[in-house]
Amino acid sequence: KSNTNRMYSGYGQSFQEQRLQQLMEQKQLRDFMRMYANLVTQCFDDCVVDFTSNKLNDKELTCTTRCTLKSMKLNERLGQRFAEENAKLMEEQSKAAGL
Repeated sequence: KSNTNRMYSGYGQSFQEQRLQQLMEQKQLRDFMRMYANLVTQCFDDCVVDFTSNKLNDKELTCTTRCTLKSMKLNERLGQRFAEENAKLMEEQSKAAGL
């Protein structure tokens, strides 16, 4: 083992595991930021039509609120379905491996 691996192995994770965890967290943040940017763009494009004021009118405000909530609910549901399908896949793989 390298000195770096020995140094981190006492904490329950190898350097490689910590690096993988860090990369996964960075990817999750990028994915979240991309999703947020898409949500803002979509709701703005769909809802904001009056550029004569620097504030949203009541109709635009209602539209952006509904658009945001709908998108958030959709993403939450997609996440749940992904987790369900991932759990099924993991169970199938463990059965196939005889665990």
